[in-house]
Amino acid sequence: MHQPSDDELMRAFAGGDGHAFERLYARHEQALYRFVRRLLGQGAAAQVDEVFQDTWMRAIEARAAWAPQGAAFRTWLFTIAHHRAIDCLRKSGREVQLDCDDDDRAAGPFEPAGAAWSGWPDAPIAADPAADDRLFWRRAGQRLLDCLEGLPLPQRTAFLLHHDDGLAVEEMARALEVGFETAKTRLRYAMAKLRTCMGAYLPVEVKS
Repeated sequence: MHQPSDDELMRAFAGGDGHAFERLYARHEQALYRFVRRLLGQGAAAQVDEVFQDTWMRAIEARAAWAPQGAAFRTWLFTIAHHRAIDCLRKSGREVQLDCDDDDRAAGPFEPAGAAWSGWPDAPIAADPAADDRLFWRRAGQRLLDCLEGLPLPQRTAFLLHHDDGLAVEEMARALEVGFETAKTRLRYAMAKLRTCMGAYLPVEVKS
């Protein structure tokens, strides 16, 4: 059975097919909500629903003018969400740093500190080893989210788009409306800072 692409569904929606939009929404709902929630962080958690809903409203309003122009629908949708998140953070009085690359270059290359994994949480020894594993990874996952909170917004966005949502660096650059090398640099610095925060020697290779 043929599964219509996002582009086909968006064109059908622009032509008046409401069911096509329902399929688009179902296809991207969870990923978009997760992206917005992690992008805004704990400090702006109350605005997640607003940004999420407004992103979809912007997509609906733009349906008649939709044209891929080399970008996938998902990339376009995440670009809208990124802009709306920045607007939300600024309206709430938070300082949004959009160009952090020069500061990081001045700081020099990443140097790991301490033994690998030394800062990771320990899971208590329980009668059920599987329960130990689940608890450890739940705590490790929370540590990663906490570390993400400490990244400058451009680097956090790059990490989420590439590692969480699977966008290639070229797609990520398009979504962020920056050059390929800038996107790659932000991703590299994000990984370096997360390695430091988590206390583990995670690989930093950035693949396009």
